[in-house]
Amino acid sequence: MKEKTNFGQLRAEELSIGDIVSWSKWNPSEECWGTFVGVLLDIRNEMRGNRLVSISRVMPISNPEISGELEFFTLSLKLVSMTNDKKK
Repeated sequence: MKEKTNFGQLRAEELSIGDIVSWSKWNPSEECWGTFVGVLLDIRNEMRGNRLVSISRVMPISNPEISGELEFFTLSLKLVSMTNDKKK
């Protein structure tokens, strides 16, 4: 029997701690999608809804109104810039 990958595992394998990532969020007052940017702090697997999923912690850098770390399903993040370690 073939083992299933964790939800978001393929995206997690493309990312590294320290990468700059982006995500989108709906802005109801302007009725459009806003794009935000942050630094990837941690990637881990957690049980959510009886399934193992990849969860990432991100420190936002694009919006001063957002303070503190945020959690996302890793699959919802997009790579903006790699860390220097991966560029070499």
